[in-house]
Amino acid sequence: MDYRPLGTTGLHVSALSLGASSLGGVFHNIDENKGIDTVCTAVEQGINFIDVSPYYGFLKAEQVLGRALRQIPREQYYLSTKVGRYGQDGVKSWDYSGSRAIRSVEESLARLHVDYIDLINVHDIEFSDLQQVINETLPALHSLKEAGVVKHVGITGLPLALFQQVIDQTPAGTVETVLSFCHYCLNDTTLADYVEYLKAHNVGIINASPLAMGMLSERGAPEWHPASVELKQYARQAAAFCMSQGYPIEKLAIQFAVSHPSIATTLVSTARPEAIRQNIAWATEPIDTELLERVQQILQPVMSETWENS
Repeated sequence: MDYRPLGTTGLHVSALSLGASSLGGVFHNIDENKGIDTVCTAVEQGINFIDVSPYYGFLKAEQVLGRALRQIPREQYYLSTKVGRYGQDGVKSWDYSGSRAIRSVEESLARLHVDYIDLINVHDIEFSDLQQVINETLPALHSLKEAGVVKHVGITGLPLALFQQVIDQTPAGTVETVLSFCHYCLNDTTLADYVEYLKAHNVGIINASPLAMGMLSERGAPEWHPASVELKQYARQAAAFCMSQGYPIEKLAIQFAVSHPSIATTLVSTARPEAIRQNIAWATEPIDTELLERVQQILQPVMSETWENS
């Protein structure tokens, strides 16, 4: 496993890391015991960064992850969770107030059975009033950092331009990391356009969803996927071509996502031990550059097309 510095946090994170959204049954029902085994297997195989949120599965992901973490020495992993986005009884909600952020961290600590969180993120800032995030949420999280409850502070979201808006309006070091999803994968590389800016501001980069929320897979995009019909069609063509070459598109997608040296880590989400082992194996194998070129040619008509978060 390759390990890379996460900005100037001092954390050296595995190039492939574990996104725990699947533990919340976000995509389908899971076997919780297998989910726990997945976390343990990931750490045993060299993954040392785990990301979750109270929003995933409306608390369930943190609860299942907490059960798993009780079996793993604390020094073997870095833990990331979020504030600002929540849900209960099937209803989504958002609250970016400083008081709710502090209470949310306290609740996450209890669910995760830990004494501190390595990275706390403001979740999906596109749903917030950015001025509230700048003037209230981030200062509240930094008060927890001063108290030692959290070690580092970051932001997440889909629209990349919002990262720059927040970073430009806050003191240096306020935003230590960004977590971007679906913007460094086979069909979208726009995150790369922000690398130099983020490096210049000492901001660590976390990439997520190398399969573009399941679109870059042999199974294809799930029904709820927000991508356009055209984008999904080209993704199916790319997957079919990879299949014809005996090279799963999932393998190519993961290898591509971890290939950028300035992106510290890429999150993959699964609740199956065999799947995390397979992902780790793929991430550590050399990429087929000729196949990559052919696949990106197929995807070129829809390259970097995005969608709104929901």
